[in-house]
Amino acid sequence: MIMFDRRLLYSFGWSLFFMTIAFAALALLNLYSASYQTGLVYFKKQAIWLSLGVVVMVLVSFINNKLIKRYSLHIYAVSIFLLIFVLVFGKEVAGSKSWIMLGPFASIQPSELAKIPLVLALARFYDSDYEGLPYSLLDLVKPALLVALPLVLVMLQPDLGTGLLIILISGSMILFMGVRKITLAIILAVIVGFSYPAWHYFMKPYQKSRIMTFLDPARDPLNSGYNAIQSQIAVGSGKFTGKGFMAGSQSQLRFIPAQQTDFAFSVLAEEWGFVGGFFALLLYFMIILWILDTASRSRDTYSILVCYGIAAMFFWHAVVNVGMVIGLLPITGVPLLILSYGGSSTLTAMIGIGIVLGVRMRKFPMPEAAVELR
Repeated sequence: MIMFDRRLLYSFGWSLFFMTIAFAALALLNLYSASYQTGLVYFKKQAIWLSLGVVVMVLVSFINNKLIKRYSLHIYAVSIFLLIFVLVFGKEVAGSKSWIMLGPFASIQPSELAKIPLVLALARFYDSDYEGLPYSLLDLVKPALLVALPLVLVMLQPDLGTGLLIILISGSMILFMGVRKITLAIILAVIVGFSYPAWHYFMKPYQKSRIMTFLDPARDPLNSGYNAIQSQIAVGSGKFTGKGFMAGSQSQLRFIPAQQTDFAFSVLAEEWGFVGGFFALLLYFMIILWILDTASRSRDTYSILVCYGIAAMFFWHAVVNVGMVIGLLPITGVPLLILSYGGSSTLTAMIGIGIVLGVRMRKFPMPEAAVELR
């Protein structure tokens, strides 16, 4: 259902919209510097993705959240189909079969796009199932199956970073709804107990190497530890105010191979220092707080959970990515939404913000002249 009304524009979340545009502009400025030495290919592509993302964000905001709720499980099913499709027909890059080619110059990553459908499906489940009591272990079987299906398909690619994000986002939503203490203790015990077989039988050698490098980056400074060490050098060399736009030695001499994607924040920190990094993250977390404020204003469980899940997605992307860049977490290939280059992650972020805008604008009274198209 699409609502056409002049007060719909008045109720539009202009603050979130302009904060998103501002962060996207910052991302392009940062990517211009990061890709300048390679002909600005990534900059040009990301400009297209961000422009498309803004259009998608606005269009999604005009879709009534009741309609999204009705088709949540259908959207989830489509995402599962794409995850299966990419395992069979996808393109393998760097050991992961994660991309579907749309042509010679464009591709999508279904594992990134699957985060929003998972949030929608979990919100739909809890909206119809919630009884006001903390969940027991048995109560978590159904939502666990909803999470397990995309998680297994993502891990088969394999994509450890996205798998971790799926666990963190869904876990945040489950904890938000309330879990009994004994249930939480059992889950933690299972995770600890599973760590040994996971390390010896399920994790790939390069995944083990990333964890070992995180614990001791100097053990392999020219191979597995190279990105982590160079990223920390870049962040540290930026000091308080940075070296200036396009004046960072690590970024301009391309010591960090993935500086336009996973390590985009290291470029920003080197050129603009602690001050620039702080204000970039402040703007990012203002977006998260605005999403949470929308959740607090929502009048139904579904809308609350959808907004909370999208806020969790933004939050964990920032925590894992920045933690990785500054050496507090292992390198997992998780981008910083919007700031890092990537069409699928950018569209995922913009779709999420569009849904939040749609929830927000429909919490205000509409005039009698409103016209609904069903």
